[in-house]
Amino acid sequence: MKYDDVLKLVNDSEHELTSEFKKINDIELFYSKKVLDALQKNKVSEGVFNSTSGYGYNDYGRDTLEHVYADIFGSEDAIVRNQFVSGSHALCVTLFALLRPGDLLLSISGLPYDTLHEVIGINENKSSLKSFGIKYDQIDLIDNDFDYKKIEEYLKNNKVKVIEIQRSMGYSTRKSLTIDKLEKVIKLIKKVSKDTIIMVDNCYCEFTEYKNPIQVGADVCVGSLIKNLGGGIAPNGAYVVGKHELIELVGERLTLPGEGREVGPTLGVNRSLYLGLFMAPSVVSSALKTAILTSYVLEKLGYETSPKYNEDRCDIVQKIEFGNKDDLIKYVQGIQAGSPIDSDAKPLPWDMPGYKDQVIMAAGCFTQGSSIELSCDGPIRPPFIAYQQGSLTYNYGKLGLIRAIYELKK
Repeated sequence: MKYDDVLKLVNDSEHELTSEFKKINDIELFYSKKVLDALQKNKVSEGVFNSTSGYGYNDYGRDTLEHVYADIFGSEDAIVRNQFVSGSHALCVTLFALLRPGDLLLSISGLPYDTLHEVIGINENKSSLKSFGIKYDQIDLIDNDFDYKKIEEYLKNNKVKVIEIQRSMGYSTRKSLTIDKLEKVIKLIKKVSKDTIIMVDNCYCEFTEYKNPIQVGADVCVGSLIKNLGGGIAPNGAYVVGKHELIELVGERLTLPGEGREVGPTLGVNRSLYLGLFMAPSVVSSALKTAILTSYVLEKLGYETSPKYNEDRCDIVQKIEFGNKDDLIKYVQGIQAGSPIDSDAKPLPWDMPGYKDQVIMAAGCFTQGSSIELSCDGPIRPPFIAYQQGSLTYNYGKLGLIRAIYELKK
């Protein structure tokens, strides 16, 4: 295909997606109001942008931001820190905070994301949960939904301390889990085992549906700030929201027992975290529209996509199944070529830390590893799926898609 042919294909497709884009605009407005209300309720002022160093005692901006997050999620409490190096780190800290030797951790969404395998002890590591005597088991999904019968039976016969649910698909072939499915399974869990802690990995899912996991009964919910809620502005960090007693435990595991959330200097990052949150509804909207356009156009070109362009979405990830290694690599390289940073670089498959298979990754981002910016990656294994996410604005996402298709089909 010539470049003009690709341009026409994408422009024609865009005009056919008006009704789908309207749904996304409505969600953006809903969360814009939610964020604005939380900022106003907590009387956020210029003073919250001030920085602390050293121990970080009495960081008013940090503490106020955590109140804002709690209000947005409808949770008892929140911890939002730049000391979290990633979403995976926040998940790791939370698991170590909630579990003790002899406890049982159960995943009911199948195998967790690759970066948690050594944390849990699925892959051997001397610092894993398993090395501390914490047991692990999992229940796989059935047809992209929870195995409700098996979950109920398991909980009746085993004392489970923590249930972990990963909403986004990760590097699997399944679909991501909607809030409706989450609500249904949480009601079942609470009925059968009311003391079991329900922990939700909410990465990639924020501001995509009208409800969040806390509102449907989850006890604790974890996400990254270089994904949705950082708005492409937060330089790093993550959040954990949920019940007050659980957030206190997370704070003491992140820093140290006895000091917990009272310490943790913000080192000048407060303004970026507030501004990123303020921009997040718009940025997530742009990412969703880019994903919808990608799904529609790639399906026209004969590739299998998930979600389909007209399916309800619960995260910003778009899956494209290429069926062969060469097309996967060319498409990912095309996304890199359409990026603002390192556009002249050519990504190649490599042995990425924390992953079993080689991974190819396009991430021409202003913040390293920021997947709310237009990025695309995938493991080099059949059926050779690319996982595309992000875009700070829709038009930049559209331009990146045009370049990727051109590189794929030229």
